[in-house]
Amino acid sequence: MTITHTQRSRALQTIDSTGRVSQSAMSYARAQNSHVTAAGATFAYRELGPHGGIPLILLNHWGAVLDNFDPRIVDGLARKHRIIAIDYRGIGLSGGLAPVTVDEMARDTIALIHAMGFSQVDLLGFSLGGFVAQDVALKAPDLVRRLILTGTGPAGGRGIDRVGAKSWPLMLKGLLTMRDPKTYLFFTSTANGRGQRARS
Repeated sequence: MTITHTQRSRALQTIDSTGRVSQSAMSYARAQNSHVTAAGATFAYRELGPHGGIPLILLNHWGAVLDNFDPRIVDGLARKHRIIAIDYRGIGLSGGLAPVTVDEMARDTIALIHAMGFSQVDLLGFSLGGFVAQDVALKAPDLVRRLILTGTGPAGGRGIDRVGAKSWPLMLKGLLTMRDPKTYLFFTSTANGRGQRARS
């Protein structure tokens, strides 16, 4: 196992018993990027919160990178929990080719958790991350203590079969308008939606 750290701020740091840098005193926006090698790829992650206990692994939405996690939410969770947010293979600062199936992403996540030395974790999956979290729990039930699903659904669930049909046109709209597709995927075109988008 190889774990490296990339400095992003001058925050105070301590090394825990596993050699990881403790981020308990800093915010997610200032947390450093670290890397771990698992399943033949190098995965980027950020960690903060008190060490000890079972960590909460954050699995993000489609196309998201570490910077897309909301620092206000992560900081709130990190007050009482050890938080580890990850970039999927081939996304953001992680190496390799991006997987095309949830199955591959779940297998990568399991390998990543094992490479970090954890025998049990809690998972929080948002959108696509919820698909991945559910598959991790099915593939490795002893690894997952708690499963938190947000903005997601189960395979075969109501409306899940229409995700691609709804999202691809919005991604194309983003390409044609030279705007981040998330502008259209996550915010409505109402006045309230536009206001929320401007504040995000």
